[in-house]
Amino acid sequence: MSLQTNEAIILAGGFGTRLKEVIKDIPKPMADVNGKPFLSYVFEYLKEQNIKKIILAVSYKHEIIKAYFGDNFLGIDIQYSIEDKPLGTGGAIKQALNFVFGKECYIINGDTYFTPNLNDMFLQDSKIAIGLKFMRNFDRYGAVTLNCGYIESFLEKRFFESGFINGGIYLISSDIFSGFDCVEFSFESFLESNFIDLKARGFVFDNYFIDIGIPQDYELYKRFAKNN
Repeated sequence: MSLQTNEAIILAGGFGTRLKEVIKDIPKPMADVNGKPFLSYVFEYLKEQNIKKIILAVSYKHEIIKAYFGDNFLGIDIQYSIEDKPLGTGGAIKQALNFVFGKECYIINGDTYFTPNLNDMFLQDSKIAIGLKFMRNFDRYGAVTLNCGYIESFLEKRFFESGFINGGIYLISSDIFSGFDCVEFSFESFLESNFIDLKARGFVFDNYFIDIGIPQDYELYKRFAKNN
């Protein structure tokens, strides 16, 4: 099966507040991993997935990102959606969709490394599909429950012995926000409030997953990248 779309938005506007002790004055996706920015590993994954166009949703010190990646990186065309004021993850996606030509688009968190086969995600009657990861003994994330492939509930962050977490990779319909009055908002909150109306689907993947948002996991990813 071919990709549903070859366009992807990467959310790359993070401040990296919890990483301040280990990275200084750069956007979180530019955190150094063995001599190159974390975001370059995300690009490598998307190139393997045959993505041809990336929209970087940027804000904090976006000039650093643009100076490194330019308008083309690894043969992938790049456009920049720059926030003039903080829009939240939802507002950043909504603005970046102005650069999307197709009816569908992938969304990738710029501080997460998760490498499912994008071919395996689809929408059909849904406005969004979410890549999920099965985990054991976790408390950093909320959990997601499924019913016949559709999202049944989002459970608040607490300790879980096992469960599915949101892996930060989405396939969305380009008109996902149509009919909703929202400008500055959290995409996660939007999703949790409207997943039934959106007929949100979940697809479970077993690929390596890590969010570099805290120093311990940032160090874990550096070791993983060095050995893979």
